Amino acid sequence: MDIRQLQYLAALAREKHFTRAAQACNITQPTLSGRIRQLEQELGVPLLERGQRFIGLTPEGERVLKWAQTILDNWNALQAELSQIKGKKGALVGRLVLGVIPSALPKASLLTRALNTAHPSVDFTILSQSSEEIIRTLNDFSIDAGITYLDNEPVEGLMQVELYRENYCLFVASENEIATHQSVTWFEAAQQPLCLLTPNMQNRRIIDRAFAAAKVQPTARLETNSIMNLIASVRSMGLCSIMPDYFRNALGSLEGVAAIPLVEPSVSHKVGLVAVDREPLSPLITALFTAARKLSDT
Repeated sequence: MDIRQLQYLAALAREKHFTRAAQACNITQPTLSGRIRQLEQELGVPLLERGQRFIGLTPEGERVLKWAQTILDNWNALQAELSQIKGKKGALVGRLVLGVIPSALPKASLLTRALNTAHPSVDFTILSQSSEEIIRTLNDFSIDAGITYLDNEPVEGLMQVELYRENYCLFVASENEIATHQSVTWFEAAQQPLCLLTPNMQNRRIIDRAFAAAKVQPTARLETNSIMNLIASVRSMGLCSIMPDYFRNALGSLEGVAAIPLVEPSVSHKVGLVAVDREPLSPLITALFTAARKLSDT
């Protein structure tokens, strides 16, 4: 057994397709299949349900995958620590994979910029994920850290640092008659034609609870899992949307769009960085949390 065999198994479980998994590992599909078959022979158990295409892992394969993910996570942490030891003046080299809730994607760039200022050789993969996906992929080591809600999800036992508070505005086209209002109630917002994130998103569940507190249940004219599609729908379709207040400036000037603070009720939630608390802690995660604490202090 070697690390590459475990990497191939993890890639296949993630991609659920032999060709895509091989491409992700920069090898041919026969090589990937052959190395996984070798792993089955060495362990003495079938890892895959056999068929013309990928069907899934056997129960034994699921158990081996759990161990493989743990071993690979420790291997990556070891590689990062060795890179720091070999580097100059503690410079870090490596790649961090971050899962980020859609409403926090513009804020994620502030954190990655802060870490890159201290460690220019660190690279990033940023994935747009629901809060539930972030918790799941943290636990199966598919991501290194996440940016998610701290007061709405089961984040107990995870390392966490608050980055900012998410407050909400009703975004409307400038020609909408309420565009000049100083504030708008959630009840009034429910009377507008709305475009919202899909129900599987925590942001949407927060919005639905606020409407319930205002004793109103609106129907969304459009649902999407993309913040950019919400903004485009406000601009081009004349719909209204509820998004974090910082979006007024996060993506540059939103020409033709007005953002009105929402009241009655007043809603605010903590959003922060989370990661699995483990020993030893990867130098990359340590550096990421150091950058996050500095950001939260400013």
